Amino acid sequence: MSHTLEEKFEAMVKIRDELLHLTNSPLYSYRIANKYFPVVGEGSHTAKIMFIGEAPGKNEAETGRPFCGKSGKILDEMLESIQLNRSDVYITNILKDRPEDNRDPKPEEIALYSTFLDRQIEIVQPKVIATLGRFSMEYILNLFGLKDKLSTISEMHGQEFISTTNYGPVVIFPLYHPAITSYNGGSKTVLLEDFQKLKKYV
Repeated sequence: MSHTLEEKFEAMVKIRDELLHLTNSPLYSYRIANKYFPVVGEGSHTAKIMFIGEAPGKNEAETGRPFCGKSGKILDEMLESIQLNRSDVYITNILKDRPEDNRDPKPEEIALYSTFLDRQIEIVQPKVIATLGRFSMEYILNLFGLKDKLSTISEMHGQEFISTTNYGPVVIFPLYHPAITSYNGGSKTVLLEDFQKLKKYV
């Protein structure tokens, strides 16, 4: 089912409001204690390409914006390499609140927050979902019935996987998380090469 721009905006606002008062989240008290914000997402509600990371970091939780720290600068650089701006795509995470010390998301947290992500996918209706990191890749492939394709991210990055949605076909495109460039210098070249494969969808 397609939505008008106004309907898409209102649906995103509803998600934001629900997240603000998500007292049943195990991360809610941590957010309040640190005066953090939930990080809903950012970009075009009609984007062809949707990027999904794992969870907000400290910079993101302090500003309420996804990928606005070191990883965000790398992501911006990658987008520029294929002539895209943030405003052309939609960027979000599975978790909408920051886990303590940037630890990995827990299964129960993914189960809770992914319901909001599922709604965001339905709102934006992207043609391509580019996953950033292992947790995002695993969740999205499972969501779209591609569990049998799952392998390590080192084997799957830069490959295309086709699935269907109620609004039409979708391409799942696993990518390394931009944070990998902080501790593996050569990975930036790999990430750039993978992004070039996204260019045909721009």
